[in-house]
Amino acid sequence: MLAFKNKNILFLNSKLILLQHNFKRFIIRNYTNNSYSRMSLDNCKKVAAYKAVDDFVRDGSKVGIGSGSTIKYAVDRIKELGLKNVICVPTSFQSTQLIVEAGLELSDLSRTPELDITIDGADEVDKDFNLIKGGGGCQLQEKIVAYSSKKLIIVADYTKESTELGENWKKGIPIEVVPMAYVPVMKKLESSSFGLSPKLRMAVNKAGPVVTDNGNFIIDAQFSKPLSNIPQLAIDIKMIPGVVETGLFVNMTKTAYFGQTDGTCKLKSI
Repeated sequence: MLAFKNKNILFLNSKLILLQHNFKRFIIRNYTNNSYSRMSLDNCKKVAAYKAVDDFVRDGSKVGIGSGSTIKYAVDRIKELGLKNVICVPTSFQSTQLIVEAGLELSDLSRTPELDITIDGADEVDKDFNLIKGGGGCQLQEKIVAYSSKKLIIVADYTKESTELGENWKKGIPIEVVPMAYVPVMKKLESSSFGLSPKLRMAVNKAGPVVTDNGNFIIDAQFSKPLSNIPQLAIDIKMIPGVVETGLFVNMTKTAYFGQTDGTCKLKSI
């Protein structure tokens, strides 16, 4: 009788070990490296981009195409709708490739200097529609194209919406600088007049710093407390000799779409 019980216990233990092993494999396969979260965020980005294109892009529209992971879905939607005579102006090498691969009409600001809209992503959008952009290093051309448009429409997933800049985005303000000036610019940003913590952005798949499409470097200026008077801060940083452009976008948009996890899209507008 005792031997029989021991066999049952061993059998149950082996089954428990097998269940634990299978459960561990399931967790690793589905949830490690945030694969589940990334899938959800990609769907959120798609929802936002599709809704913005549906609301604003028409036959004959002249559209600035932003940069970043969300913009692929905007280009996909323009192609999918089969709209006629849509002219697309890119903000980076990436968006140029997206436009060409989709078979859309490619232009530039020398041929199409006035745009109806620009659809672009953002790293963060605060309650006053101040933006941090430039996580992908394209803020200079993004700002030029956006400024050439009647409207800048922001598309993003729900994590990019915040009350104050820095609430969700922890990598600082991207600042594009002329290479020869990056050291003095960093020293100025560290001074008491700014109180920022700048770091030269280093490349991942090459030795040395990130180089933008314009041949410049990127400084990420981190801040530990909420930014005050953002419009003035943007001006002050821009006035440092050697700074080409900042990732602070102020008074440039009044409309943002945020894709939600339930498949809906939140429209924020003023």
